[in-house]
Amino acid sequence: MIEKEASMTLMHRTAINPLPWILRDGGYRLDRGVLGEAMTAVSQVGFTHLTIELPPETTAAEYGALLAEHSLAAAPGYFSAPFHDPQRHGQAVEAIKRHAQAHLELGVDSAFIAADLLPDRMAHPAIGTGYDRDRTLVVADGLAAAAEAAAAEGVRYGLHPHVGSAVEVEDEVRAVLDATAGSALWFGPDTGHLRWAGATPEKVIADYADRVLNVHVKDVDANAAKAARERDEDYWTATGRSKVWSEPGRGAIDFDAVLAALPNGFDGWFVIEVDVPNLPTPTESSAASLEFLRRHPYFTTTAAEES
Repeated sequence: MIEKEASMTLMHRTAINPLPWILRDGGYRLDRGVLGEAMTAVSQVGFTHLTIELPPETTAAEYGALLAEHSLAAAPGYFSAPFHDPQRHGQAVEAIKRHAQAHLELGVDSAFIAADLLPDRMAHPAIGTGYDRDRTLVVADGLAAAAEAAAAEGVRYGLHPHVGSAVEVEDEVRAVLDATAGSALWFGPDTGHLRWAGATPEKVIADYADRVLNVHVKDVDANAAKAARERDEDYWTATGRSKVWSEPGRGAIDFDAVLAALPNGFDGWFVIEVDVPNLPTPTESSAASLEFLRRHPYFTTTAAEES
């Protein structure tokens, strides 16, 4: 049975982010040692692609070689910048050009883009603390400029809403997407971040289906999220100790509806991203996430088989 599952070919491009290893023990550690451990584990579980997470002083070529050592290939990464500050938009444009070039070198032509995390929102997450419509429009301008610059390099970027950032609640997500209609900015929804911040992921995805580029797949433990909000826990406590995040299919999100909301013929990436696992270990979390993909008809059934 294990051999059969290991050889199963999924019908869509899927990958996993090594964040459960990077964010372990309440800190952030990104180096070759951590990546090697993560790559060994996810490869053994059965994943074939890993998000691009370049450690400092590591080149794209070196990252590619490390992936190859573990029989893995690259998948869309994540770029963020202080888009709430218009004085730093120019720096963000230059930075995303480098980010895009690294992706191209690794054979990937799309990625996620987000606004940087903000201290007041990290202190009181998922409720839109300090909501400012004018700031949202400034963020939209910066995201569009960065996406245009990256598109000129040959890489498309999709807006990734993130709890704790300047694009957190549904009103902000919709405002940014509406303000950037017709630009090079796509939509890269994260089901978990949308749900934790109060949105219904499938409704937002359906309304902007023609702009969905790639999807971050994770679930939310609704009881943990409710308790964290009642205790006014900060982001790291809510996700770390209270375990708001959950592996797909184990929480509150209706993934049948999410997947049905995507356009017919959708060919973007599905990236598993359970930042802090709900299950005891990163490896168990990764295995459960891959099991979800393998048992869901969307990922295992062809159109011919459905008809």
